[in-house]
Amino acid sequence: MGLFSFIKNAGAKVFGIGKTDAEEAAEAAAKELKLEELAARKLEETINDLQLQVENLNVFIDDETATVSGAAYDQATKEKVILVVGNSNGIAFVDDQMTVENVEPEAQFHTVVSGDTLGKIAKTYYGNAMKYPVIFEANKPMLTDPDKIYPGQVLRIPALD
Repeated sequence: MGLFSFIKNAGAKVFGIGKTDAEEAAEAAAKELKLEELAARKLEETINDLQLQVENLNVFIDDETATVSGAAYDQATKEKVILVVGNSNGIAFVDDQMTVENVEPEAQFHTVVSGDTLGKIAKTYYGNAMKYPVIFEANKPMLTDPDKIYPGQVLRIPALD
């Protein structure tokens, strides 16, 4: 008697029980792909629920990068779609492949830090804290209350007319 050494994952191929490392890796990859596809469909649904007008909207997620394509009604809609997708848990990058039907100036983006308020942000970009409603309106319908912003959130800062 004694201790015998075996190849740990060989049994799955011989007896049909258990899984090899390669099979487990393939299964994990398939599960991740399915989760990414579900997340992409959920983001598309959210964008439609927010009534953001994008023809042929398509969201594709690969790891922490989301690619968004379609024809946005205007620049503001395009930027809002990017924010909806980018402000989602698990998304670090948004690859914008959208076109715009009605071209207008691009907005700036601001990442909220601890202590920020819309008034403070308005003061920084516009020189007037009382212009905070411009930022609030530019981020509707994602924002529902001007006092409910959080660190890490990215906001649209449109140019003043």
